[in-house]
Amino acid sequence: MKQTHATLALLATAATLTACQSPAVDAIALRSMGSFHVGGREVVLSGKPVKEVLFTPGGVPAKVDPNGVYQAEQMYVQYFIPAQQRSSVPILLWHGGGLSGVTYETTPDGREGWLNYFLRQGWAVYNSDAVERGRSGWAQYPDIFKTEPVFLTKENPFERFRIGDGPGSYNKDPAKARLMPGSQFPIEGYDNFTKQVVPRWTSTDEATVAAYTALVDKVCPCVILVHSQAGQFGYRVAQARPDKVKALVAVEPAGFGDPKQVAALKNVPILQVYGDYIEQDARWPTIRGNGLKFLEAIRQQGGSADVVDLPKVGIKGNSHMIMMDRNSDQVAALIQNWLRGKGLTR
Repeated sequence: MKQTHATLALLATAATLTACQSPAVDAIALRSMGSFHVGGREVVLSGKPVKEVLFTPGGVPAKVDPNGVYQAEQMYVQYFIPAQQRSSVPILLWHGGGLSGVTYETTPDGREGWLNYFLRQGWAVYNSDAVERGRSGWAQYPDIFKTEPVFLTKENPFERFRIGDGPGSYNKDPAKARLMPGSQFPIEGYDNFTKQVVPRWTSTDEATVAAYTALVDKVCPCVILVHSQAGQFGYRVAQARPDKVKALVAVEPAGFGDPKQVAALKNVPILQVYGDYIEQDARWPTIRGNGLKFLEAIRQQGGSADVVDLPKVGIKGNSHMIMMDRNSDQVAALIQNWLRGKGLTR
């Protein structure tokens, strides 16, 4: 059943109360934690010249033959299982483009991130570094990855992620930077945020979908929470494994699934969350519009799809990096209340 704006506003009110009551000073009791890699394939390279490499100053050079078998396109996953689980399924956190699982860990200004928030709510949490990011490692290009990586300047996220007020708004001095009016992004932590940014490739989507699908096959049924670029991955994996995905939460998804397979999502409850300042952005009105059209197609197939525009429910000032903004716990509480309403947590 489609939820009304009044219902979503009530969720936001409940989220405020839940966020205020969150026991942030309490220790987190874990039953277990660990990590693993999933997915990937072997690739054979040949025809490369042998090189002599000095690995350590003062050492002895060694010949390195780059011809042979390589492991590529695997994905790193870290998991945390609370001592007292309040959901029978885990929640999987999938980050956006040019980022890694650090997105959901400590916020740039030192507060607990969504990983800890959902752990405190009794969820088993699986946090990944997608293919080519962080501890997943990356492969040779163009031999394996077919394009060169994309690197971002320090100014780029400030202006593109609706933190700063348009082009030229970034300044190394936070006092001189032009923030969006009422911005909730912790500007004093912006340097820490840009230290998290990693190179990304534009030719690894299929490998990433394959790795996420392998993760779902390994640990699900589950809830999947995606951000930005991972929107398309979440939707495509849910379309491939609709029996294993009990809910999909998409935080400002930049991409979506196959429009010819929307019927596969009719039994997957979906929530899309959008932050502030979208109307005045050059790109986000179109991206959001595409997301709403995709959800409407799901509804026409009998599916359940809710949308929360945070300013409309009284949660204002959010950038594209909602999970890093000062009111991130309030938004997490709204998501938690929505999941509770779907019967997925106690």
